[in-house]
Amino acid sequence: MTSTTALPRTSAGDTALNSLGFAKPPAQTRVVVAMSGGVDSSVVAAMLCREGYDVIGVTLQLYDHGAALAKKGACCAGQDIHDARRVAERMGFPHYVLDYENKFRESVIDEFADAYLSGATPVPCIRCNERVKFRDLLQTARDLDADCMATGHYIQRKDGTQRAELHMAADTGRDQSYFLFSTTQEQLDFLRFPLGHLQSKADTRALAAEYGLSVADKPDSQDICFVPNGDYASVIEKLRPGAADPGEIVDMDGNVLGQHRGVIHYTIGQRRGLGIGGLGDPLYVVRLEPETRRVVVGPKSALATTIVPVTEVNWLGDDAFEGEIACMVRIRSTRPPRPAILRPTGAGRAEVELLTAEEGVSPGQACVFYAPDSTRVLGGGWITLRRRKAA
Repeated sequence: MTSTTALPRTSAGDTALNSLGFAKPPAQTRVVVAMSGGVDSSVVAAMLCREGYDVIGVTLQLYDHGAALAKKGACCAGQDIHDARRVAERMGFPHYVLDYENKFRESVIDEFADAYLSGATPVPCIRCNERVKFRDLLQTARDLDADCMATGHYIQRKDGTQRAELHMAADTGRDQSYFLFSTTQEQLDFLRFPLGHLQSKADTRALAAEYGLSVADKPDSQDICFVPNGDYASVIEKLRPGAADPGEIVDMDGNVLGQHRGVIHYTIGQRRGLGIGGLGDPLYVVRLEPETRRVVVGPKSALATTIVPVTEVNWLGDDAFEGEIACMVRIRSTRPPRPAILRPTGAGRAEVELLTAEEGVSPGQACVFYAPDSTRVLGGGWITLRRRKAA
């Protein structure tokens, strides 16, 4: 590792903070970089190495089965591990591959399958960050005596008046705050996100080219990493045989309109592919009943929701989690934050009142809280069974 000169002194004689926030030279600051093999985490590792930090790259092998190994646009499998290793070799820092297959299956894949079977629409990427990368891998970083762990996520960590704060990325089009709401304060204190301030992905690729990285033009990962070709249902059927048992499609009064090929093939708000055309106004999936194997459909207005119960709340605000809290909330990763009132209802539970009704609110999705007129993430929770907007 290239040595660096001493950091400048402040007027008070104290050593200035380095770019990762530590009062010591980069060469004396050890940082573990979580490397997926993609361009984002590769640039983070190369950037920190170029700045003179004591970098250790770690890649998690999360799965190693069937078509997923050769699947383009995945992460954490064969080719990606090779790509991460090549970046480490080029930049001259150590790189390790850790076998987390069992942990990943137990903590992420199994719950993903069970959630679908229960009629929910899960977001496994959040659970992966929460239970694997920011829990198990972060502990590994501590075991390696690292001062911090850095990732290629597009999100910002800022020093607030009371504590480290989580903020949306500067590039709102690539912001990943929805997927990182469950990051705890203790984890946030240890984590760093060097790409969060960049204005576009083009900036990241330009840096990759500047560092001479072979992944500079590598495509972004798509869909869920362990789901080849985006076919969720086939994965669930393999994990849970019998999960695709057929059943009835019924209207909101219980009238049978047709047959379906398994509840796992449907999501809340779905309109296409129901096989019940020619019945007048368009019909949408408004509820899934896995216990009776029924898919309930209704008009678009039936999807309107103003009250959203959430559980497993992670709170990152400075004030106590109590009373009525005015905030902005995002109920899907692809939707912008909307005004809402957050009302805690018990330990780790809350009720979110949307000031404007939203459609397609699904159990199993996340509801992420933001400070009004700010990019700060206040936390979030998991959506449970919803209540419809009052007539």
